[in-house]
Formats: sequence, structure tokens, C-alpha cells
Amino acid sequence: MKLLALSAADLRQALPMSVVIATMKDAFAALSAGRARMPPRAAVPVEPCDGVTLLMGAYLPKGSSTDPGLAAKVVSVFHRNGALGKAVVNGLLLILDPDTGEPTALCDGGFLTAWRTGAATGAATDLLARADAEVGAVIGCGVQARTQVLGIDAVRDLQTIRIHSRTAAHVRTFVEEMQPQVRAELVASSSPEEAVRGADVICAATNSRTPVFPGECVGEGTHINGIGSFTLEMRELDPVTVDRSRIFVDSVQAALDEAGELVLAIREGRTRSEDWTELGLVVAGRAEGRRTATENTLFKSVGQAVQDTAAGTLALQRARSLGLGCQVEL
Repeated sequence: MKLLALSAADLRQALPMSVVIATMKDAFAALSAGRARMPPRAAVPVEPCDGVTLLMGAYLPKGSSTDPGLAAKVVSVFHRNGALGKAVVNGLLLILDPDTGEPTALCDGGFLTAWRTGAATGAATDLLARADAEVGAVIGCGVQARTQVLGIDAVRDLQTIRIHSRTAAHVRTFVEEMQPQVRAELVASSSPEEAVRGADVICAATNSRTPVFPGECVGEGTHINGIGSFTLEMRELDPVTVDRSRIFVDSVQAALDEAGELVLAIREGRTRSEDWTELGLVVAGRAEGRRTATENTLFKSVGQAVQDTAAGTLALQRARSLGLGCQVEL
């Protein structure tokens, strides 16, 4: 069996952020239309290491910006890895021939997860943020936060993106590494309040189990992306943020199963799942996006296998045309 192996460097070259943003829109539209085939994600907890291994896969029929795709991913999120100098998120994506089921390629799943998540945020920001947005804010300095910066910078002409993390040294390193890659000026913020106050677009990209910024500091007309939390025990966003926002999700059912902030808000009577809008419906023109300049919009994503399948299929197609990757024989 021969497979094309695609490293993080290969994937980055094959997947320009603007192209993947369009692909994420297509994937979300297919999911909301019921065209995708995607079983529920399976989680294998590894409590002694404060970790979890996720098993997920999806089939996507041909879309407006993608070929038919079939893929399966194993991704682990081990929170203690940061202290060990290792990546918190690791994984592999196996791409299969959608006609025969034969394995065709193997991708760096940690990188692809972060990259497609940044692209999803870019898609949501493009669809929901005010057109005149100028100030962004990103809470977090991990791999996911880096692609959040790239995603929002790609779809809005932001003048400034404020960066905050609990460790000031991490923020300095983040700004130094990311500034050459974006148009907006990256500015370190000493507190979450300073970061989000007056921001037009806010991204939360952490593994926190408690809210990472106060909703009272979020102004009118703000768009918020919450992408770090993916279990019922994790809550990046506080009840005020949820209460004051019109809510958009990648999948209503997945949000009910895994979005801790939203499930808690339901229990407290702050929201109803019947009032949430799937982003794919907005892509397809079947639901409204932003309605006024003053309403707050919140995109809560827990991550979907259709995103991996769409991004991986596109990466394989472009890698072949660009001569990227290396053949391995098993």
C-alpha cells in the first residue's frame, strides 16, 4: 500500500487560508443540508494525563469548492503536554478514496485541526462580523490562537489585533512570530478586559474550563468566535456573553452534546437550542446572518469531521498538483 504523506509544512503550502475559508463554508453548508455523512465523534478519556483522544470521520459529496471526500481522524488533546514542552494537540488524518475506500494519504492531524479551525473562524467572521470591523482580540497563544489570527485577518481589514494570555512571555513570542504573517498590527494586552473592550471581533482559543473574558466588557455590534472548548466541562465564554449574543453553531446537535457554555445557558434559561442558527444555513442563504450593526453575534464551534474531510481532500488535490509530500509504502 502506497500513501502520500503530507507534513505540516506541506499542508501549509497546499492550503492558503483564503482558499480553506471558502472550503469550510462549503463543508458547513453540506452538513446543514444533510448531504454529509458524519457519525458522532467518539471520545476516549485519558484521565491520568488530563487528556482525551477523539475519533472522527466523514464523507462529503462533491461541493461547490471540493471534490468528493472521505477521511478519518485520530486527534489527542493532552493538556499537560504544554508543561512538558510538547504539543497539546496531536493527530493523524487518513484520507481515503471515496470510490473504493482505499487509503490514499496521511496528513499531520494536529496542524490540519488548527488550520481548518482558523478557517472556520474566518468563514464565520466573514459571514457575521460588521464589514467595518477594525479591532480584533484573541485570547490564547497556542497553535489554535495562531490560526485564529490568520483567519480573521484574511476576511476583514483589521487595523489592530490585541493578544492576551496568562503568560506575558508567551504573548511576546506570539506577536514576534505572527506579526510578519498578517496585515493587522498585533498588540499585547495585559488583561482580558483590555483585550476585548472596544474590539469588533473576539476569538477565544484556549483549553480553559472557566470563562476567559468578562462579557460586561464586550460592546454592541461585536462578533465573537468561541472555538477552544469542546466538552460539557469546558467553558471559555461566560453567561453574559451568551445572554447578549445571537448564537450561531457549526451543528446544533454537536453543540448540545459538547458545548459547555451553551448547555449551561440552557439550564439557566438564558437560551434555547431552537433559537440557534447553523452557520451552514447562512452560507446557503437559508437563514439570516447579522441583522443590525448593534447586535452581537456568537459563533460557537466544537469542530466537525466534515471540516477535516474537506480540508484534507483539498490538501491532497493541491499537493499532487504542486508536487508536495512524500510517498511511503506500508
